Amino acid sequence: MLLVLSTGFALSQAFRTVAAIMAAPLAADFHLSPQALGLFAGAFHFAFGALQLLMGIGIDLQGVRRTVLVAFPLAIGGAVLSALAPSFGVLVVGQVLIGIGCAPAFLVCTVFIARHFAPERFAAVSGAILGLGSCGMLVTSTPLAWLIEASSWRMGFWVLAAASLLAWGAIAAVVHEPAPPASSAPRESLGSAVRTFASLLLLPHTWGILALALVTYASFVALRGLWLGPMLMQRHGFSLVASGNVALSMTLIAIAGPPLFGRIDPGPGRRRRWLVGFTVVCAGLFAVLAFDAHAGADIALALAIGLLSGYMVLQYPDVKGAYPMAVTGRAMALFTMAMFLGVALMQWVTGAIATAAQARGIEPFQAVFGAIALMLAAGALAYRVLPQPPREG
Repeated sequence: MLLVLSTGFALSQAFRTVAAIMAAPLAADFHLSPQALGLFAGAFHFAFGALQLLMGIGIDLQGVRRTVLVAFPLAIGGAVLSALAPSFGVLVVGQVLIGIGCAPAFLVCTVFIARHFAPERFAAVSGAILGLGSCGMLVTSTPLAWLIEASSWRMGFWVLAAASLLAWGAIAAVVHEPAPPASSAPRESLGSAVRTFASLLLLPHTWGILALALVTYASFVALRGLWLGPMLMQRHGFSLVASGNVALSMTLIAIAGPPLFGRIDPGPGRRRRWLVGFTVVCAGLFAVLAFDAHAGADIALALAIGLLSGYMVLQYPDVKGAYPMAVTGRAMALFTMAMFLGVALMQWVTGAIATAAQARGIEPFQAVFGAIALMLAAGALAYRVLPQPPREG
């Protein structure tokens, strides 16, 4: 059942990274600026992140299966609308629908793991599923580049819509959660569930967790999902397919990262120090990437970031250990909301930064990657100095 649930997550990974390969043809068709491309890439994540609280409530009150089956058809409809989009505005609406439909995709996996696997296996199983689901990004590398060159970017959305329909059908056929144990306690109301979210925000240690969540995964998706293709084509003169090949290599390496870090999870005693340390290392890699170096150096840096991004899986057991099991779904939803709103914000902000840099005669990627490095450093600092959970594990 978990493997079938991960197909929805794999599709969400594909949808969130299409901009890296579609950026050039979209810019040509709709005459888009870098800021508009950032809006296109960020629309999915704004919708995805904004719906996390609602999805967390849905999972806690209605279950994993029902929540994902109700939401995911919106992703299918959004992909169809994007394929048919006559204008940039309609395309953005399609991205918003896809983001809403994919909103529970990984959250249902993490909650399923928390409910049905032993606590000591949480990090390892989460890492394996994160790596497996990341296979969706393979589609938005060389295969998507070939498809666009052979037909158009619209065909990419048609293929993703068809794959999403198949995934929805598989989830409907295979995933059946065990019935919850009988309880004499009254069923939690929607209002009570919403108040629980508010209570999570009142806990001092929540803010450090959210500060780090805003920047970690956002940095990886900003590179792999938006700026990698444009950087290689504009900075180094790569073709679309050649850029897709680099994206494919980065994705393959990134897939190996989460299972690796999930297995070497140091446990609650040292996990937070690892999170700070690896975030600082990634900030340093982005700072070096900001400089217009040789193409081989930029590719090596992108691959290194892809591999090290696996450490972000350690944030999930960090969140799980910081809150009671009764609110696991909502705590994960709050964390995931911050993570994907951070992705949307970083893509939108870096798009604006790139446009402003171009207007001032500055190489846009230097400004973009320098800003990402600063945001990572700020997130690590906030996570380190803000209050920590009173207990973990």
